[in-house]
Amino acid sequence: MKGIHVKWCLAIVPFFLMASGVVAASVDQRPNILFALADDWAWPHAGVYGDKVVHTPTFDRVAAEGILFSHVFCVAPSCTPSRAAILTGQASHRLEESGNLWSILRQTYACYPDLLEAAGYHIGFTRKGWGPGSLEGSGRTRNPAGPSFRDFKTFLASVPPGKPFCFWFGSRDPHRPYVQGSGGKSGMQLGEVFVPPYLPDRPEVRSDICDYYFAVQRYDREVGAILEQMDAVGKLDNTIVVMTGDNGWPFPRGKANLYDAGTRQPLAVRWKARVKPGRRSDAFISFQNFAPTFLEAAGLKPPPAMTGQSFLDLLSGESTVARDRVFVERERHANVRQGNLGYPCRAIRTREFLYIRNFHPERWPAGDPQLWKAVGPFGDIDGGPSKDIVLKGREEKELSRYFQLACGKRPAEELYDVRNDPYELTNLAARPEYAQTKSKLRAELDEWMRQTNDPRAAGEDDRWDRYPYFGTEPKKPESK
Repeated sequence: MKGIHVKWCLAIVPFFLMASGVVAASVDQRPNILFALADDWAWPHAGVYGDKVVHTPTFDRVAAEGILFSHVFCVAPSCTPSRAAILTGQASHRLEESGNLWSILRQTYACYPDLLEAAGYHIGFTRKGWGPGSLEGSGRTRNPAGPSFRDFKTFLASVPPGKPFCFWFGSRDPHRPYVQGSGGKSGMQLGEVFVPPYLPDRPEVRSDICDYYFAVQRYDREVGAILEQMDAVGKLDNTIVVMTGDNGWPFPRGKANLYDAGTRQPLAVRWKARVKPGRRSDAFISFQNFAPTFLEAAGLKPPPAMTGQSFLDLLSGESTVARDRVFVERERHANVRQGNLGYPCRAIRTREFLYIRNFHPERWPAGDPQLWKAVGPFGDIDGGPSKDIVLKGREEKELSRYFQLACGKRPAEELYDVRNDPYELTNLAARPEYAQTKSKLRAELDEWMRQTNDPRAAGEDDRWDRYPYFGTEPKKPESK
């Protein structure tokens, strides 16, 4: 099933406005929306979550003055499909090419900024919106996040009086590369860093984590400056402020994986006009829930094509809906396997378990061991000191465990008891005592795939391997 054509969606916006009682006279009462998205920022790397090294005063403030979520998951642990799901409110397998990194997002799929613009909102974004990808062949003439602005200050000055606005602040932090040693030089103590057990506890890794923290703090400061600008003109209190990251952190076994390190995200929401301060929620939130939430907050009915469900009721404290599981997925991340192949997976995450189905267990999950087209060996892992240490595990016995966790081939099914094994290190899928649990979760995953018209629900479907990859490829060395 394809998404609703954007022209149809825009044509029926007036009907949604009338049905919701939103008229021109009350337009200035609708909330502004600030979506502040970090690039590769993962849970739980914020002070309010208990991290003792990274300092995130802006995020902590938004959480204290609003609501902090603890079980939030991106749809896919890769920039392009994650951002496409945010914008469209749909599972990424429904978005054709945009299930892949460096792809296109067809105009066929309506995005919430376009719908809000048609409903009278002033929209815009800065830095990284949807992407990375190409507009070629998409039918679009601008980024799906809206028109581009130099910065938030320029955008704010362009908002017509009395109009609500929707702005996407797309930070490029804490994406790699980092300035090595920047975290330590800023005063962070390597000895205080928590190294998760899927990474080797080496000084190089601790320093690499501090460099990542340094970039997280820069994102946090920039969002803080935006809040100050809104407060100065009296627009902060009726603005829905959302702070989160698009996918897991860029470390081995993180980004591009369906483990929590690749999919679990920080999230805090502030909206003084509607959200009581100091609240915490352990409800499960999927990134496909953002678009319908923003539309409902603006008085619009989300289009039927959106598979996400609004959590506006959670923000207002009136929710009676059980939210105790999410589904996550991935197709092709970088072009790092011979033939431009991906590593397709689907998963269900509940409070007790993570069940993963790997459709091509014969493939290397982190990319081929040799450079194919992009990044380098095992190229679904971003390059850096931590990756360098882990790759040494191919030759060093002391590090072999970490190499296998990040790069080794995986079975067709994985099952983890997340309450007793929060870093998902012990696969229980083959143990007889977990057969019933595995069967139940497998059936739930199958049903979700059918209900959302996942092409893989009908059998092996490798269409994502055939979609073009628009990323740049490294130059081959000249022969001498």
